[in-house]
Amino acid sequence: MRIALGIEYDGTDFCGWQVQNGTRTVQGAVEAALSKVANHPVQVVCAGRTDAGVHAVGQVVHFDSDAPRSMRSWLLGANSNLPRDVGVTWAQAVDSEFSARFAATARSYRYVILNRMTRPAVLRDRVCWRHRPLDEGLMQSAARHLLGEHDFSSFRALACQARHPVRTIHRLEVARSGDFIHIDVTANAFLHHMVRNIAGVLMTVGEGEKPVEWTAELLAARDRTVGGVTAPAGGLYLVAVEYPLRFGLSEEASPPRFG
Repeated sequence: MRIALGIEYDGTDFCGWQVQNGTRTVQGAVEAALSKVANHPVQVVCAGRTDAGVHAVGQVVHFDSDAPRSMRSWLLGANSNLPRDVGVTWAQAVDSEFSARFAATARSYRYVILNRMTRPAVLRDRVCWRHRPLDEGLMQSAARHLLGEHDFSSFRALACQARHPVRTIHRLEVARSGDFIHIDVTANAFLHHMVRNIAGVLMTVGEGEKPVEWTAELLAARDRTVGGVTAPAGGLYLVAVEYPLRFGLSEEASPPRFG
């Protein structure tokens, strides 16, 4: 049987999603917990591998098991064996053709900026702090150049292993709520560090260091070395993954209420 799970985690104390020898990873914690419930080794496939320090409230994974467990047992059993900074939010049996990674049609991220003079204490690893005033209107204007299908070479990590740099951004919105600025982006897929690089560029524009047109210039350059600074990992959250309706995950995997 193939089972899909919704996962949330605080990425602060993890070395990213993917299993690595000798390090604490989210995948390692999830597989260890599920293996105890199944009473056999379990391997999971995720919708999007997040970097060290990146958080998630809407990660989706799938795994296969013949263990006779109800969805409630998978849900509660996994949570009872997971560390406090990881949790399963839902469990559902899915078709054997379902893949958390390859069946996904879109992924959504939120980047959270705390824009005030004083540094955060409680939220120190969960937001990006910028003490200089940011103009969210300028950031939104700059973001419009990135909508649609483009070659995002200027916004990918130099070590990115994606086969090609073309991605389609369906939604990119910047909004302020008090001292917080949210950058919400939805795309068919993302390159390594793509969202954090976009956030870094938009914050540079918001601080008045570069003009609104800079984003269009970077796109045209197709060169990461001319791009902006990569924004810190702590402000980034994977918030939702979308799938075709035929898999029946439209409600479970819908964007949760967040922020």
